Amino acid sequence: MPSTSGDNAHLENAQGLRRGHTTGTCAAAASKAAALALITGEPQTHVSIRTPRGIVLDLPVEDMSTMEDVSRCAVRKDGGDDADVTHGSLVYAEVRRTDSGVTIDGGTGVGRVTRKGLDQPVGNAAINSVPRSMIREALEDVMECTGYRGGLDVVVSIPDGVDLASRTFNPRLGIVGGISVLGTSGIVEPMSETALVKTIHTEMNMRAAEGDRILVVVPGNYGKEFVDGLPGIDPESPVKCSNFVGEMLDHACELGTDILLVSNMGKMVKLAGGIMNTHSRNGDCRMEIVASNLAMVGGDIGAVREVMGCVSTDDALDVVAGTGLMGELCSLLMEKIEYSMNHRTGGRIRTGAVMFSSTYGLLGKTSLADELLEEFLEVSQ
Repeated sequence: MPSTSGDNAHLENAQGLRRGHTTGTCAAAASKAAALALITGEPQTHVSIRTPRGIVLDLPVEDMSTMEDVSRCAVRKDGGDDADVTHGSLVYAEVRRTDSGVTIDGGTGVGRVTRKGLDQPVGNAAINSVPRSMIREALEDVMECTGYRGGLDVVVSIPDGVDLASRTFNPRLGIVGGISVLGTSGIVEPMSETALVKTIHTEMNMRAAEGDRILVVVPGNYGKEFVDGLPGIDPESPVKCSNFVGEMLDHACELGTDILLVSNMGKMVKLAGGIMNTHSRNGDCRMEIVASNLAMVGGDIGAVREVMGCVSTDDALDVVAGTGLMGELCSLLMEKIEYSMNHRTGGRIRTGAVMFSSTYGLLGKTSLADELLEEFLEVSQ
């Protein structure tokens, strides 16, 4: 089991970049340290926390204070070489004794969810599911190892979170009053854009060298899971392009390989607007694209406005489904996606695209998608 501690707490990854830890890891570590101090009466200077990836971190504890019924401390966010707006912020946990169980909430600087479609229900603190599990497991470990039979209540706060939120998409997504406590692996795995693109090119080069003339490409795990459900496709065959659709298409032109892109609507719909790097910092026009195209196929102004108020493409599709225009909308989007891909490649290679939704399943295909998939399966079998 890999572990990190002390001065080597953030080992370099394969690209020579320094790893960090998420706000969720900070919240869990601070919660554990505060609970230990509260129950044992002993101040904590460092705390060990196991991340979902299995890496154990030994993190310094800052600004600890303990009274009879409450203990409070902080762990500092370190984004490694992939620093975001929260890098360097202190994530606090205030832990109190209760009669039973573990309760988790957000305080100052932690946002509150006000709209549907996010990880947490409306009204909850914007502490996502994995960080909540990490906090709960950390506190239950403390209770077990100390023999404590009562309960614990933890409130996570980030003092500069209100100011930081203005530099994120949180206000637009309906998260008010602060930032979100995030993390799925507990570790920030940095990779520069140059290194990412180089990795994508390397995999494409390898497939081309092996004789593959058609590449099935997915942005990430959602696309891979969808492809895994298609009969006859080897789960190892898809190439991941992350957000770099344009760079992937450019390199495919250099190699002369045709491309079948399979993606969930959240990323794919951006191509309908000509956005070839799908990272949100480069443009998040999903609702504008869906709303304008819904109007183009006859959606009324009420539905268009409702789409503009959605926070996810699945929520937008709920609105579209109510108009009876799902088929017309998806057909128009696929036409525009096909145009964008062909415009980028200049017709030098064949391109196809398949768009799906985790809620509604297959949404649409471009004109060459079936042909490319059939040829790919013929060669791979």
